[in-house]
Amino acid sequence: MHLPDIIIAIDGYSSTGKSSFAKIIAKEFSFLYLDSGALYRGVTLFAIENGLIADDDTINVPELEKGLENLDLRFSTEGTCIGDRCIENEIRSLAVAGKVSPIATVPEVRNYVDKKLREFGQKKRIVMDGRDIGTTVFPDAELKIFMTADPLIRAQRRADEMQAKGMEADLQDVLKNLQERDYIDSHRETSPLTQAPDAVVLDNSHMSMGDQMEWIKGIISERFGC
Repeated sequence: MHLPDIIIAIDGYSSTGKSSFAKIIAKEFSFLYLDSGALYRGVTLFAIENGLIADDDTINVPELEKGLENLDLRFSTEGTCIGDRCIENEIRSLAVAGKVSPIATVPEVRNYVDKKLREFGQKKRIVMDGRDIGTTVFPDAELKIFMTADPLIRAQRRADEMQAKGMEADLQDVLKNLQERDYIDSHRETSPLTQAPDAVVLDNSHMSMGDQMEWIKGIISERFGC
């Protein structure tokens, strides 16, 4: 199965496995995988480390905007980096997860991330996951997928992922964090999480990754005749 030069945009709720799904799609079809969520988490880590976000989620927007001008946030073979520093482990912590949604509501942050993503997308043959890829970043993407799953199942997946990395993870705390993020992501003024009208919905609550790959191959075959 050979795909034409297209952009595949995967949006949806946190911990639905968007990144894992996108990575396997990229490998299967020799596409470039871009993790937009990692960029938002990178900005969040930068804000935390520089004292730009308070415990009550108040953000020092003017100083954050200044910091973004020189923030060298990028992808590398090691993962997400700030300069030469790999930050993959730090950005997956619960501390960062608890602050990423407020940071993602800041228009200056979204503009910063969107600009970087569009630069990567110019040559197409990419698969990208996030919250607003098919609605804001690449509204003309040839294939849009919106992923969802039962909240408790999502929380268990996230807790298992954290524990596998040696982090402490209480299921109820993780569930509360997911629910808070869902609300913030869906109600922010700038580029809220929403399903694009032309997106195909994937509820993977009870699907294995193999099931999901069979599903998308069917969608691709039907849509692109390959």
